[in-house]
Amino acid sequence: METRMDKRTKQTIIGAVLVLSVILVIGAVALIRHLTPGKEWMNLSEYYQVPEGEVMIVLNGKIYEKNALLMEENIYLEMEMAQTCFNHRFYWDSNENLLIYATPTEIIRAEVGSRDYQVDKTKKSLSHSVVKTIGNQAYVSLEFVALYSDMQYEAISLKEDGKSYVQRVVINNEYETELYVDVKKTTQVRTEADRKSLILAELTEGEQLQIMNGGTQENGYLKVMTEDGIFGYVKKSHVTEGYYDMRESTYVAPVYTSIAKDYTINLTWHMVTNETANANLTEMLNNTKGITTISPTWFSISSNEGTLSSLASETYVTQAHNLGLEVWGLVDNFNEEVDTYQVLSRTSTREKLINEILAQAIMYNLDGINIDFENLTLETGVHFIQFLRELSVKCRNNKIILSVDNYVPASYNKYYDYAEQGVLVDYVVIMAYDEHYAGSPEAGSVSSIGYVENAIANTLKMVPKEKVIMGIPFYTRLWKESVTDGVATLSSEALGMESAELTLEANGAEPVWDVKTAQYYAEYQKESTTYKIWMEEETSIETKVAKIHAASLAGVASWRLGFEKNTIWDVILKYVN
Repeated sequence: METRMDKRTKQTIIGAVLVLSVILVIGAVALIRHLTPGKEWMNLSEYYQVPEGEVMIVLNGKIYEKNALLMEENIYLEMEMAQTCFNHRFYWDSNENLLIYATPTEIIRAEVGSRDYQVDKTKKSLSHSVVKTIGNQAYVSLEFVALYSDMQYEAISLKEDGKSYVQRVVINNEYETELYVDVKKTTQVRTEADRKSLILAELTEGEQLQIMNGGTQENGYLKVMTEDGIFGYVKKSHVTEGYYDMRESTYVAPVYTSIAKDYTINLTWHMVTNETANANLTEMLNNTKGITTISPTWFSISSNEGTLSSLASETYVTQAHNLGLEVWGLVDNFNEEVDTYQVLSRTSTREKLINEILAQAIMYNLDGINIDFENLTLETGVHFIQFLRELSVKCRNNKIILSVDNYVPASYNKYYDYAEQGVLVDYVVIMAYDEHYAGSPEAGSVSSIGYVENAIANTLKMVPKEKVIMGIPFYTRLWKESVTDGVATLSSEALGMESAELTLEANGAEPVWDVKTAQYYAEYQKESTTYKIWMEEETSIETKVAKIHAASLAGVASWRLGFEKNTIWDVILKYVN
């Protein structure tokens, strides 16, 4: 017979079992809930929080620091972004509210607020304005940018409250190998590396995801970006192993053709200051040898309206051609009454100047144009390069050689943009002289061998050798150092080769070879003044020209005709023939 004690024990055991069962059920439910992924979604409008009227930019796998604007139901980029990220040849004229893009053979123009744009004389149109402005800030249509740039884009729209609007745009213009995975099974992109975090997007089998953070896992999740620019986390077990892939560009880049001579150029500049000087051409050339090209200093910007003064002579050109020489008319900006920035920064005056240059070149049957714009300011640099772009189109279409004179490359003149010149123009001429110039604080060589060597080396980092012409001097400077009442003064004068030699002879000074400069150096005293000079003569010129020849450059240029000794041409001819 079961005792009262046995009944009590049995009841206790049954109770304990029931309690344990309840605990196990609660624990199992809790475990299931813990293991079950969260099903709540986060609206992308809340996730990205893009202000109304703006569009988030996802550029090459990263969210760009600034948004685009949504105007006329289309996407507009800040002009600066369009220039720096997609096409550095887009040019914005803030004075005349014009967007200009010069291809190798066409000049494309769009006015603010217009759907039309001109491709030379042909009118084309978008469904919306090409360029818009808000205050001083210009914006350019993304569609227009894509027409002329190596890029791919996709605009992504959201639907909320029955309305659809563009929230983000995914743009790619870098074609590098990246790490990707493919989705193996239907899964989700979440806000965090946690199964309970909010869902951002549903993924289906086969979708490609770009791996972020180098593929580092966090709690079994990978950080990814979807093809439509959603950044989040996906479970590693739901995707394939990583593989490398690269986007392919379908863009066809414009080809910048150049005129290239099949001989080494031996150019000399002919200083012409009046029309009478044109008659001296034959006399000036009598004792020369091997010259292929002559560049008379005929043209100069004459006003801030972009007009051009001219000393050009048809007879001169005919004589030069009869002697087998090409004529590259020089255009300078030496008129002190002209503000080069003002001329080049306005499209109307820049265009007038270009048209006048071309008209002169065609009228006088010139073979080429030689641009010599000096002492440009930093702010003028971008306008100078645009001038060369537009001028190069005209020259290229008319088969006229375009060459540009430049200082020796240095950190302070980068805005001359030698690399871009090397694409645009036929020949980049480096004036490898004026190492020490009239206003120098100390006496020194006009063109030491080290100066020339550095000019060659630094130019070739930016410009193809077949486009580089290296300029050398036919002159030197006689420096005069004196002290008056304890005050030191320094002055100098430019001398041609024969004048320099006669000056030393007259003062009994004996030149001594200076290995460092590869020049003969001399000095002498006269009363309380010390005279110093670094000579240019056969040996110094040969040393320079030999370096130019060894670098296989396009040629040599000399400043200027008439400053040389007759024997110099035989020296140059040994290397340039």
